[in-house]
Amino acid sequence: MSAVGRFAPSPSGYMHLGNLLAMLLAWLDCRALGGEMVFRMEDLDPARSKRVYAEAMADDLRWLGLDWDRGWPDPDYAQSKRGAVYDTYFQQLKDRELVYPCWCTRSERLAAASAPHPGEKEHDSGCRCARLSRDEREVLLRGGKPPAWKLRSPDAAITVNDGHYGAFTQNPARELGDFIVRRADGVFAYQLAVSVDDMLMGVTRVVRGRDLLSSAPRQKWLIETLGGTAPDYCHCPLLTGGAGKLSKRLGSLSTQVLRQEYRPEEVVGRLAHLCGLADSDAPVAARDLIPGFSWEKIAKGDVPLHEE
Repeated sequence: MSAVGRFAPSPSGYMHLGNLLAMLLAWLDCRALGGEMVFRMEDLDPARSKRVYAEAMADDLRWLGLDWDRGWPDPDYAQSKRGAVYDTYFQQLKDRELVYPCWCTRSERLAAASAPHPGEKEHDSGCRCARLSRDEREVLLRGGKPPAWKLRSPDAAITVNDGHYGAFTQNPARELGDFIVRRADGVFAYQLAVSVDDMLMGVTRVVRGRDLLSSAPRQKWLIETLGGTAPDYCHCPLLTGGAGKLSKRLGSLSTQVLRQEYRPEEVVGRLAHLCGLADSDAPVAARDLIPGFSWEKIAKGDVPLHEE
């Protein structure tokens, strides 16, 4: 079966160099295998996602020379338009009693629609809602306050053989606890949506920042529990600045600024050199890196960005 890779950005701001590195490596990994590239917009959270950012991201990828074969702006590749699809699989989990209603903190529920970031709390250890009796739940449900829905994390060692960092084993129940798959406002959470989309879109290669490595065992388990085949995962190092991982808030490094000062080949050359793929930071077109692409060349430690 031919490889299928994907771009899956969240349109909550303009892209920065850290995003571009992950996108470049995802594209090179897929194209080096002669695969098909999918572009999916992870715009689950209506409060954070903006059309202007989505359009800018698509334009930035084209500018950088990173094309795709199917995807956004086709609405089938926008998570905000796929609620009915997610609901089908949510109901399967509900019918199998793998999820339960939760009335915990609002901040936890709101954060669930976005990909987790280092240091963020992802669960409520020992959630009291998991221990409510059927009668207690019925009383709360009749009370009118809508619950979020949490998945009962598997109490088992799940191993992901990451293509860059090797075997990564995690027991979700003991290390992370239960996690939200649907918010109280009806918005489906990141972990469920990503898993369903990768499964249904036939994704076989997931390349993304290593800060999401801890999500891979849960996503693998969800996909397999829902009857699919989990993709191969390859996580990549993060670009770091003075404040740690680069974020969209570092406007001086956004693509909006970069495009005013540099040619795309200069940006690609700099990124390829920073991550270890190229010996120098000489300008190069993304397509010219395909023949020499190898994960063995890519740094495993995070890559410091030294601004000139």
